Amino acid sequence: MGTCDPGVTSDPLTPRAYARQRSLFHSVKFFVFCHSLLQLAQLLVSGYMKSSISTIERRYGLSSQRSGLLASFNEVGNTILIVFVSFLGSRVHRPRFIGGGALLASLSSLLMALPHFLSGPYEHSTSISSAPALTSDLCQSNLTSSSSNQSCSQQQSDGQQGAYPLLLLAQLLLGVASVPIQPFGISYIDDYASRRNSPLYLGIVFAATSVGPALGFITGSMMLRFYVDFDKLSKDQIQLDSKDLRWVGAWWLGFLLASCLLLLAALPYLFFPKSMEREEDVDAADSQTKPPPQEVSFVHFLKSFPGTALRTLRSPIYLLVVLAQVNLAAMLAGLATFMAKFIERQFSQTASFATLMIGGVGSPLGVLGTVLGGVLMRRLNLSVSGASRLCCGAILLCIFSSMPLLFIGCSTQKVSGVSTPSSPALSCLRGCSCPLDLFNPVCGSDRMEFRSPCHAGCTSRETDASGRITNYTDCGCVTGSGSASPGTCGSGCSHLLLPFMLLLGVTCLIASFSQTPSYMMILRTGDSEDKSFAVGVQYMLFRVLAFMPCPVLYGSIIDTTCLLWGKKCNTQTSCLYYDLDSFRQRFLGLEAVFVCGALICFLLTVVVLRRRSVLQEPEVEKRSGYELVDGRRPETQDNLKS
Repeated sequence: MGTCDPGVTSDPLTPRAYARQRSLFHSVKFFVFCHSLLQLAQLLVSGYMKSSISTIERRYGLSSQRSGLLASFNEVGNTILIVFVSFLGSRVHRPRFIGGGALLASLSSLLMALPHFLSGPYEHSTSISSAPALTSDLCQSNLTSSSSNQSCSQQQSDGQQGAYPLLLLAQLLLGVASVPIQPFGISYIDDYASRRNSPLYLGIVFAATSVGPALGFITGSMMLRFYVDFDKLSKDQIQLDSKDLRWVGAWWLGFLLASCLLLLAALPYLFFPKSMEREEDVDAADSQTKPPPQEVSFVHFLKSFPGTALRTLRSPIYLLVVLAQVNLAAMLAGLATFMAKFIERQFSQTASFATLMIGGVGSPLGVLGTVLGGVLMRRLNLSVSGASRLCCGAILLCIFSSMPLLFIGCSTQKVSGVSTPSSPALSCLRGCSCPLDLFNPVCGSDRMEFRSPCHAGCTSRETDASGRITNYTDCGCVTGSGSASPGTCGSGCSHLLLPFMLLLGVTCLIASFSQTPSYMMILRTGDSEDKSFAVGVQYMLFRVLAFMPCPVLYGSIIDTTCLLWGKKCNTQTSCLYYDLDSFRQRFLGLEAVFVCGALICFLLTVVVLRRRSVLQEPEVEKRSGYELVDGRRPETQDNLKS
């Protein structure tokens, strides 16, 4: 009776299998959603770090080269591990590896904020804590240099001396944490999404990858409006405002927020299965369930590794596309790390506003271009050759839109003794003992900027009812009225910020069109079992050739344009004034070089694909049962004769 019961035999699905099909964790769409959130949270940390780079420079007295090394140090822990981890690919439980990486990233983000709690309060060059120090920035004859060095011994023993190594360690662990996240996520989606939907899903993930840095910059803009030690000092003790060149914002606050987001994003990955059924597609062959990968031993892994590496690296299309992406990644490395600092200096903007411009204008347009690239490839159903032509067109337009940026800007403002010779009145500083580490810029009534009221020869000042300084008077080095106002004169280029940001946004939009098509070229030109490995090698090359060296390269180039270095306790700190013309030309010129390199690589892919199609056409004709006669089929020849 039981064997004839149709209720028992007609339904092949057990209750457990039916529940699995209905579970969100067996849906590739839900995986795309979770992975997008994780990518957003992970890249938020990276974007926030880069948005705060100029503030960390000022807080801990770093050069641009050292801050560039800090920004790129998370790639060190990633470079070697990513190849071996990606080789495992679908052979391991990819979702759990991704979740473990996310938990480690959460811990690393907490570690990034730790130096703030180990360091003492931030001390700028003019102390505000005692009455004698309040007049130390004025021209005084009895001021000795020892007054500026009284706190040096205390600072040497302060926790901030270990801040830079601690930040490097946190960046190193953050790089290790990111090893499994993107390669495993991309390959997992491409394995279980339909061939038609895969480009769209990857476009969504890449868009979230772009949104992460954007939110990081926007978060940085909000956090940098708070004073760095607002948790250690009362409101009355904070005398600087955000427009002051000595201002340091609460750079550490965003890392605490990002750590919480990463912890929440890691939890769903503990419940995703190792494999799932592939999405249904219009093509019946594509809708078949992908066979589960075979488990491999570590010995087999070591034996097969060289062959897999050679098989991947022998593909000219793969190498050319990766090199093109490396050039674009090198451009992005400079843009993300130092563009906010460039805007801050070039257009005389605050650090929070400059980071807002990058996160609110450049990054969203990059996201839009990434999504549109994926949608366009899906709508047109582009082949590999079509994707290569799309990438070439996008990068060529990017070059034309970016070239005018080289000419939008102004020269450095007139700074006495820095960008211009010292005041001709040789006696204006006679009797003034100005400390070497004194930096408190003032703008004279003659539009000449000075490093401090002391360097302007000012002997008195005016304050408002709240005690804030409104004006410096009796300034012997200032012609005319002999007065100076607190703060920098500025570069005079603030009106050019709008056209600059419009062109920069258009450039980001056009360049990002190539992101999804170039990734699909990599996934479609290699063997399916090598997919994770190919993506892993790609990211390793990103790190070795772009993300690791380029921030240091950009920082070194920026340092060559410095006109005046700060000093504290007889030690060189961050740059105080730059040659803005050289800064603009060298920084943006290097960006243009990398864009041209990407265009050359994409053009070569078009040439290789066209030559390959020409060589494969006769073989296709022979396999179909025809022999070519003068490049035509026999029946074509008969038709021509008749």
